[in-house]
Amino acid sequence: MRPMLFTAALAAASLVAMPALAQRDPAYAAARAAGQVGEQPDGYLGIVGTATPELRALVNNLNIQRKKQYTDQAAAGSTVQQMAFVTGCNLILRTAPGEKYQAPDGRWLTRGAEAPVRDPRCL
Repeated sequence: MRPMLFTAALAAASLVAMPALAQRDPAYAAARAAGQVGEQPDGYLGIVGTATPELRALVNNLNIQRKKQYTDQAAAGSTVQQMAFVTGCNLILRTAPGEKYQAPDGRWLTRGAEAPVRDPRCL
């Protein structure tokens, strides 16, 4: 499985900037800054706390965009799940202090100055 994760990691490196740029619209930036959404280990956004219909629609739309990117990249030799996982590792690593992310045990944490808690399989 390591070679597949390595292949996925290389492909995901090019993906990390795309989701971040595509998602920096004002509604997303506000939800992220308010701690209403956070990065999940599976490469998708999650809702932290109470979900409004607007917030649910925003997260669903962004996750659809992410899945399309993962699917497009998976054609290069890895699975959609591998692409999503590796990208999730990278996106959690890139969270800024004060932003939310989901730890491998399912808890929502707020990023501090220290490195985020990530799945041990993250490279």
